Amino acid sequence: MGKGGKASENGSVLPSPKYVTMDDVREHNTKGDSWLMIDGKVYDISRWGGKHPGGAKILNHYAGEDATDAWKSFHNDKEFVKKFMKSLYVGDVKDKEESELQADFRELRRHVEDSDLLKTKPWFFCLQLGHIILMEVVAYCLMSYMGATPLSFVLGAMILAVAQSQAGWTQHDYGHMSVFPSHKINHIFHHLVIGHIKGASSHWWNFRHFQHHAKPNVLSKDPDVDVPYLFLLGDYVPKSWALKKKGFMPYQLQHSYWFLIGPPLLLPIYFHIENVMFVLKRKDWVDLGVTLTFFVRWFYFYGPLFGGWEAFGLYMFVRFLESHWFTWVTQMSHIPMKIARDDKQDWFSLQLATTCNVEPGYFNDWFTGHLNYQVEHHLFPTMPRHNLHKIVPQVRAICKKHNIPYRCKSLYGAFADIVHSLKKSGDIWYEARYEG
Repeated sequence: MGKGGKASENGSVLPSPKYVTMDDVREHNTKGDSWLMIDGKVYDISRWGGKHPGGAKILNHYAGEDATDAWKSFHNDKEFVKKFMKSLYVGDVKDKEESELQADFRELRRHVEDSDLLKTKPWFFCLQLGHIILMEVVAYCLMSYMGATPLSFVLGAMILAVAQSQAGWTQHDYGHMSVFPSHKINHIFHHLVIGHIKGASSHWWNFRHFQHHAKPNVLSKDPDVDVPYLFLLGDYVPKSWALKKKGFMPYQLQHSYWFLIGPPLLLPIYFHIENVMFVLKRKDWVDLGVTLTFFVRWFYFYGPLFGGWEAFGLYMFVRFLESHWFTWVTQMSHIPMKIARDDKQDWFSLQLATTCNVEPGYFNDWFTGHLNYQVEHHLFPTMPRHNLHKIVPQVRAICKKHNIPYRCKSLYGAFADIVHSLKKSGDIWYEARYEG
């Protein structure tokens, strides 16, 4: 405990803060005993995880660590959030350290906030939502006019797949709180877009996606790379599973069967199962109710046109088409990058090691929902996507100063690297299993 105290503005003496060391913080790194540091202050989040809007898992991913940059990246309403943190306060860290890289990134963060790069252009997101609704209307009118023919079925499904893919990028904006200043309004629109327009659970998406952002490509912490029974990713898992003789797939062929059970099935099969299991396990009846409004709308419009089973077939065909688009775009920036256990890198180094960009351009920006700026999006996840390109030069400058690779590929090259990476990992597994 510190000695003495300091005077407040009214002359009373305030108690001195309690001091702890970073070694103390590191000792509290388990699920039931979790401390983390933010801006030099330590908080005990051991029993608070269940109250955290993002869930307990994302908090525990930083147990025993400096969570300053992660916390600032996820929260735009910092002063509001700090009110809930007061009761969790443990003490100040007396041996807090800040590397030159961390200092440079935090200075960039201050520049981003001071330059209003976290503020939205409302017209941009109005156009995004408007063109999605327009495509939904065009698809229905086209199928109504042409009647229940194979041609109208295919053409309508293609238009709807484009609308659904773009809705996927748009719900991502609301989910990251990057559209409205109010978190409440962002949450409402996220429920409406992902629930009513896409037919999925908002809370399921938050639970899964924010873990990915907190520790991208970190094994046991990022659910996007937790797929070992189907695919072995990176260098560590293939060798580990081979030596333990785990798994049942011919992983040396995973770069080939990726085209059969990867993009074609992610949305139609895997995500449907995950969504249903999540809302039922959590008894999340609000999310379930909003999701059901999508299916009521779908069968109300397409049931009379095609009949019940054909309307369901239309839905699954749209998901099949959309799944290819979604999977290639979301995985092109991560699967070819570093995938390993948590080595507790600082925020900037972790994001640059596990993400890469794709060349900018009007088509690439639209096609990927600006996820071609994956590096900048991961560094500043609440930044409106129309501003991401503005921060590229500063991010590149930090990378150059600290000799950190900044990777930017062509769209085709990024897609091809997914397959190359899968083949490399499969070869590692085969060599360790049969030739090592």
